[in-house]
Amino acid sequence: MIQHAPWFEEARFGMFVHWGIYALPARHEWVMNIEETTVEEYSKYFQRFDPDLYDPREWARAARDAGMKYVVLTTKHHDGFCLWDSALTDYKATNTPAGRDLIAPYVEALRAEGLKVGFYHSLIDWHHPDFTVDGVHPQRNADDVESLNAGRDMARYREYLHGQVRELLSNYGTIDYLFFDFSYSGTSITEFWGGKGRKDWDSEALLAMVRELQPGIVVNDRLDIPGDVVTPEQYQPTEPMMRDGVSVTWEACQTLNGSWGYDRDNLNYKSVDLLIRMLVDGVSNGGNLLLNVGPTGRGSIDPRALSSLEGIGAWMKLHSRAIYGAGASRFTAPPDARYTQRGDRLYVHLFAWPFEYIHLPDLAGKVEYAQLLNDASEVFLKEVDPDQQAFNTIPGGQPPGTLTIKLPVQRPDVAVPVLELFLKQTAADPGAVNG
Repeated sequence: MIQHAPWFEEARFGMFVHWGIYALPARHEWVMNIEETTVEEYSKYFQRFDPDLYDPREWARAARDAGMKYVVLTTKHHDGFCLWDSALTDYKATNTPAGRDLIAPYVEALRAEGLKVGFYHSLIDWHHPDFTVDGVHPQRNADDVESLNAGRDMARYREYLHGQVRELLSNYGTIDYLFFDFSYSGTSITEFWGGKGRKDWDSEALLAMVRELQPGIVVNDRLDIPGDVVTPEQYQPTEPMMRDGVSVTWEACQTLNGSWGYDRDNLNYKSVDLLIRMLVDGVSNGGNLLLNVGPTGRGSIDPRALSSLEGIGAWMKLHSRAIYGAGASRFTAPPDARYTQRGDRLYVHLFAWPFEYIHLPDLAGKVEYAQLLNDASEVFLKEVDPDQQAFNTIPGGQPPGTLTIKLPVQRPDVAVPVLELFLKQTAADPGAVNG
């Protein structure tokens, strides 16, 4: 648990928003890198960025209705374009047809909906004239890389980076979460030459400034030094994440379709059922889910993304108490199920619906009452003698300590059915094992 920000693990579910001028080409947020585009060529998107449908109140309502408790928006991505009226650059939303600061109304909208405010900020900047060309840069394969780097000074860029972070954390009131992205030095990502990390960002001083300006803020782990939260990207940890034998707070950041920015022709959308299972799986291992949407160039959330959020919201409306404030359990779930636990409530998330009986190891004598969470309808507990063999209609042959629960034949009409077990006090004392 983050001692200065207990809200983070209570929330468990947040929205990531990748939005910038890369929404206009609509071919992935790394389009400048992938297509090795020069700053001059890329400027056509800057000149035409006019998000006339941008209404962050709609974003905030969509997040809230999906059951999300916080939102993290890209203030600046790797292409260097800034969504706020930075005094340190002309490469910002106020100088596009948008003509206004786009961060201020976002912050206001989140607060109006009771959501925590998060900023993403790129450590990388392919537009800045002092950011040196390296193996991640769009001009990495240029014939004259050496001449392109002549006169570039990372010290000047570092001053710019720190100055912009100071602006963001000084001008918008309380900011709850800062997601830096990303470091690529040393052995962590070896395919990139000329990688950059803590020395290039002066990460210790940058983090100290962040803590001074916003003492209660949550900061991630991508400064190449430890932060408050570990951020696995596009994969799901299979167990609680640990460092030196101690569990750590973690958050998996995931996409709907493999792209972070708006990607018009990408149809590889995950199903609502899969997204819910990913959320459950993460919480069962003590983690959060930060699920991304990429608004269009006009500023609206793609209808396909809205449909996914609505589907998750329908499930969360009935099952959120198995998510909020819950975490890993000391008990071991059977196959095709996940446990989340909050105090004396143990939640059994059934990824597959069994026929009539579910057998739960090591829970015999430890449960007072059980019900389906979606409608609070009782299900019946059966503690079968382990020495009794199965005979006719009586199940048997389970290991000692197994609790058997009799279920209806008809599966509840929800994406993932959940059983809510009320533990006896002696069984509940250890509680959940949060990340």
